Formats: sequence, structure tokens, C-alpha cells
Amino acid sequence: MKKMNLVLLSSLLLSGTVYASTLSKIADEDSLIVYNSNIGLVHEQRNLSISQEESNIIYEGVANSIEIDSVNVSLPQDIKLKSQQYRFDKLTQSKLLEAHIGKNIEVRLPKDDQSFKIINATLLSSENTKSLVRSSDGNIITVDSDAIIFRAIPEELITKASLVWNVETTNNVNAAMQIDYLINNISWQSNYILNLSKDEATLDGWISIDNRSGKAYEDVDLHVLAGDINRAVQQPVRYKQVRAMAMMEDSSNVAHQAHEGYHFYTVPFKVSIANNEKTQIKFIHRTNIAAQRKYTAILSNPSNFNGYNEHTLTQSISLNPLDIALPKGIVRTYSQLNKTNILLGESNLEHTPKESGINLEIGKSFDLKVTESIEKRDDSQYNLNATMKYTLKNNSEETKTFELFIPFNKDENSKVKTDAAFTYTKGNLVTFSIPVDAMGTKEIFVNFISQK
Repeated sequence: MKKMNLVLLSSLLLSGTVYASTLSKIADEDSLIVYNSNIGLVHEQRNLSISQEESNIIYEGVANSIEIDSVNVSLPQDIKLKSQQYRFDKLTQSKLLEAHIGKNIEVRLPKDDQSFKIINATLLSSENTKSLVRSSDGNIITVDSDAIIFRAIPEELITKASLVWNVETTNNVNAAMQIDYLINNISWQSNYILNLSKDEATLDGWISIDNRSGKAYEDVDLHVLAGDINRAVQQPVRYKQVRAMAMMEDSSNVAHQAHEGYHFYTVPFKVSIANNEKTQIKFIHRTNIAAQRKYTAILSNPSNFNGYNEHTLTQSISLNPLDIALPKGIVRTYSQLNKTNILLGESNLEHTPKESGINLEIGKSFDLKVTESIEKRDDSQYNLNATMKYTLKNNSEETKTFELFIPFNKDENSKVKTDAAFTYTKGNLVTFSIPVDAMGTKEIFVNFISQK
């Protein structure tokens, strides 16, 4: 009877530790905003049950990469927050031994050469590989620390990354509490697949979440924010959660909103994101986009040019503006040949506002070349005077339009003389747009005059 009373008393003492408040394991609200700058904003609402006698609340399972200074906790009215700790006890033998000093343990001792016996004992102390224990018959013996058996993890050891709030409670409370905090090592990027068919294209966009934050997120409301927020170098910044005010009518699509100079995307379904894993979510699908192929080359400034140079033209795809802003990302362009998809090239797309033109550089044209050479140079003491010869070669089986850009200052002392039509673009680029027949060659001569 006495032994039973001691066991009961021990159980009561353990259950009455300062960590006895109850915080629900499952959040009532659970959302995650992922930013371009390798951070995320976690928001949770959980139910808290705490009695007046209790002085601590443990929030288990925060991400290992949490920014402690960013924690923004909202407790029920009857609870006063005094201090906050970040706790994470990595389980080791030494920590378990230290936590069990003065507590009941079991020890595995040799009975004979081939068998062992298990005895009940109290751990008195431990140092290196040896421990002192008091057996149930009162004897104090030295045992190998490896022979000690732990039946449970002491409650004072917090084995998951946790926040511990030290509080004062004026009443028994059963109410909701909210928490927001920043995490590191989580990022997102957008990736696009462009399928090109003659003069039309289909664009699919994917949000890729790379989670290395040290925590998995189950069934969260996921948002991503496109844009580069400012971050303080030394002093941590507390960010308030940005909430979407409305959803698109078609809830099967990722909703998009412009907000404070950024672009906010909301996934319309719950998402689970494992730790150390990439998750992809489709966020855009557009068909029948008008597409135009362009072939361009930036040539040499004729003012200082001598000799001969050959350029391979760059291939690019120009798309009509879309009705949605596109976050920066990589676009992979495919085209089909004999029912086989061929990768034409990859392009870096910058943040693109809606209703903006899209130009994607996909690679170098194998069949299109332009050469430049000096036909005549007649410089004077005060002027540069060069006549350039440009030879355009199209070895493909289709007529192609060459767009040539020649750097040359546009001012009152500069002149451009040629039979070919040209314009100035981007201030100082003499720009030609010249169609060349299939398997054809075309030559143009341009005289450039400028003041030295």
C-alpha cells in the first residue's frame, strides 16, 4: 500500500509541473505567406486551456529557423505575458541522465555470464560513463551509464523546438490565442512552361515552394508575395500579416491581388508542405496567346569599328500582354516536331505587370547570320566618316525578318545615310527591320558621320 501511495504521489507531482497548460495540437486557423527573400510568415490560431494556478504556456513544434524577435502573440484578456523563451532540448544520454537525478530508473545488470536482470533504482549522480544509483534495498552501487533504462522522457525536457511563455493568469481560461512569427530558409519561385504552336502559345505557371525551415506545414492556407521587401540588416523587423480581401470568382484558380506595390497570390485550397521538400502548385493557365518570333542582333558602333565581324542572330518570342501580373521566374519554351516536344530555350522573366508586353529570349539562330565590315572610312580632323557594309544571310526555309540595332549617337552633328528604312530606338540605337527571303542574302550600306 505504501509503495502504491508513493507511485501515486510521484504521478501527481509530475502532472502538476509548470508545463501543464493545454494548447490544442491542431490550429483553428493556419496560414503561411512565403516571400521572395527566403522568409515566411506563419499565422496560427489555437485553443488554449489554462488554470489560474499555472504560469507557463508551451507552444510546441515551431520551426527551427524561427526568428525569435519577430514573434507576435495575442493572448486572451485574462492572461498577462511576462516573458518568452525559445526552448529546444536535443536528446542526449547526458541530458537524460541529468534530468533523471533523484528519480526512479531501471538498471540492466549482469546476472551471470549469459543473462541479465533488471532492477529498480534511484539515480543519484552521473559523470562520464559511470553513474551512482540506490537500489530498492538501499545499497548504493556504481553502474555503467549505458545500462540505465529510461522509460519516459521527463516533462522538463522539451524535445521539439518550442516557445515557452511565462504568464500570470487571473482566471481559468479556455479561449483562442493567435501567434505570428517569421521563419527562414523557405522560399518560392515561379516557373513557366510555354508551348509554342505557329503564331499562338499556351502558358502554364507553377509556384514552387522550397521548404528548409525545419517544420512541415499541414493543410495550411498558402499565400506567396511577389516583390522584394526591405529587410533591416541588424534590427529584426516585425511584419503584419497581409490578408486577401476578396477571392476570384473562379475558386479553382490561384487568386491574385496587387497590394502596396507587391503582388499577392492566394492558393484556393489547403496545402501540405513537407520539410526539406519542394512543392509545386499550378497558378496560371492561358491559351491562344498571340506570339511573334523575332530575330535580333546588336552590332558594333561604327565610329570606332575596323575590320570584320560576324554575328549570329538571337531568337526571341514576343507575347501579347496578359490580364495577370507574372512574378519573375524561368520560362521554358517548347515546340512540337513530329509529335515530339523540343525544348527551344530557357528565359529569365522579370516581374511583369499585367497588360505588359512579354519578350523571351530563347537562344541563337543556327540559320541566320549578319556580317559587318568597313566598306570605306574617310575620317577628317573633326569628323568620323565610316561607310559600313552589312550582309544578311538567311539559310532557313522561311522568310525571316532581321532586326538590327547599331549604337550611334543621335545629335545635330550626326548623320545616317542609307537606302534602307531605319528608326532610332532607345535613344541611340539605329534600328533596321529587314526581311530576307528563304535561302537568301541581302546587303545594305550605311554611311555614318559624327563629330569627333
